[in-house]
Amino acid sequence: MTQDPTRLDAALAAIDAANAADPTLEDGRPAALVYGERMSAELERLFPQASEVLRIAARGQHVERWTLSRDSYPQGRPGYLAWRKEQGRRHAERVAGIMADAGYGEEEIARSGRMLRKEGIKRDPEVQQLEDVICFVFLRWYFSPFADGRDPEELLRIVTRTARKMSDEGRARVLAEFDLPEPFAAAFRPEAETL
Repeated sequence: MTQDPTRLDAALAAIDAANAADPTLEDGRPAALVYGERMSAELERLFPQASEVLRIAARGQHVERWTLSRDSYPQGRPGYLAWRKEQGRRHAERVAGIMADAGYGEEEIARSGRMLRKEGIKRDPEVQQLEDVICFVFLRWYFSPFADGRDPEELLRIVTRTARKMSDEGRARVLAEFDLPEPFAAAFRPEAETL
């Protein structure tokens, strides 16, 4: 598929405009806008040949995420999973509108939706690439503040789940790029899949 920088730029700018309304600030800038920029930068670093649709999905991964607070769902893992599933649905719907406005067709819009809802993880290469990028952004930018004050066993469970969602190549790259303490590093090693 031929890249169209005009419509790609229009879609990314619309996502950025939506995320610029995030009331939560990080380093004086809207947090969702910063997150989207980090997703795009990490995608470019890890998968420089990414398709337009994957580039849009990466930038729109958390589009307007603040509009559905985690507190609106019950505490605990089932509540978290229900919230996350609804977020994926909402992100896909919002990005679909943005892509339509930018001139993308139904097939490309549907493809983006599958990526944002994580349909086909471990089976669809682009869905997996998006998940790897998400995990890298989490580890690079959000892991330390997230880990601060958490129960070590709970944190290890979260890191292990993160590692399991990644591709073999992604986990190997994590081990090469991050100086993770044991037992967190062990969760990314190939033998961890069999434990």
